[in-house]
Amino acid sequence: MEKLRKEYELIDIFYNLTSIPSPSLHEEKVVEWVKDFCKKEQLDVTTDDYNNVIIKLPATDESKPIMALSSHMDVVGDDSPVNPTLDGVFIHAQGRTLGGDDKFGMSAALKLLKDIKNSDLKHGGLEIVFTRDEENGMSGIKNFDFSKLNSKYVIVCDADEFGVLQVSGASYCNGHIEITCKGGHSGIEISDKTKPNAAKLIAELCNDIPQGVYYEDETGVVTSINLGGIKGGDLNVTNVLNPYAEATYSIRSADLSKENELIDKIMKIVEQFNKKYEGIAKANAEFKQKMPAFEKSNDTYIPEIFEKAAKKLGVKYVINSFHAGAETHIYCQHKNSKGEKFIPFLMGLANLYNMHSADEKIDYKSFLKGYELLKEFFFEFNK
Repeated sequence: MEKLRKEYELIDIFYNLTSIPSPSLHEEKVVEWVKDFCKKEQLDVTTDDYNNVIIKLPATDESKPIMALSSHMDVVGDDSPVNPTLDGVFIHAQGRTLGGDDKFGMSAALKLLKDIKNSDLKHGGLEIVFTRDEENGMSGIKNFDFSKLNSKYVIVCDADEFGVLQVSGASYCNGHIEITCKGGHSGIEISDKTKPNAAKLIAELCNDIPQGVYYEDETGVVTSINLGGIKGGDLNVTNVLNPYAEATYSIRSADLSKENELIDKIMKIVEQFNKKYEGIAKANAEFKQKMPAFEKSNDTYIPEIFEKAAKKLGVKYVINSFHAGAETHIYCQHKNSKGEKFIPFLMGLANLYNMHSADEKIDYKSFLKGYELLKEFFFEFNK
């Protein structure tokens, strides 16, 4: 490991960052390390009111656009010691989460800052954001002062697969469906057609509601729905016509129109159910969005230069959508200091395996290649 650190500055930065425990909302030591790094490299570093870090490299050609890179400082785990170790081509920690997510993104951003600062490249400037608490509740990015950024394009370096650029990501919407009816005693009132069993009715209703992939396109799954659970009655009591039952759902979608289309379809199914059982049983459905969608932008500039950079390096690349949440989802809801809406993307700079577990490991060779891709991408961005 020591030999690898001496040979590659990127790995040395990564080693230093991963060696600092930084569970969500306890990132103070990482913040101080980054400040010290920036002081040594004479880089402009500040923090906002939530202690998110902002680093700015001034433009050497103001006719060119500014780029922002974003990563988060917190990791899944506790504040116990971290000992990064090399095992073949993999770096892992002994007996605990490495913290590659997202310290490989931080490391690449700091290395790029240093390399660009010491180069003669004419560029439009580089802004770096390191956020707190991404893993626990995204409170860092939710409390970030977006007016501090001038960039329109934001590259969130947090995907766990090398060579991927993700152009959209799914929302997260919680659904709750309930059925109420009169209920009764199954022995005495089993023949009473005005007293159905809510447990049976919830199963009937859920059978009519879609499950799984609802819509997909060339980027992958766009909209899906999943039944979380059904509850009706008590498994230890069998002589009751249950008066109440409920079910929970989650909807994920990278396209708000498809999400709304699916919800409308479910509401119509519920409406048909209520007509069928009018006066006997009543179903209610409610859907609340927990995280907004990161919808695909019509602006194709970033995917185009990513493709150019990857081809120039001979890197096998993938441009797709992801079916989960990330800080991209928050960026796309906000505007920069110029009043421009951010256009974010999620980029993968390394192959990270078993993320968030004690077996987490990073392929350091893919990480080195990922940094080359990021650097070439920045060059293409400034042509």
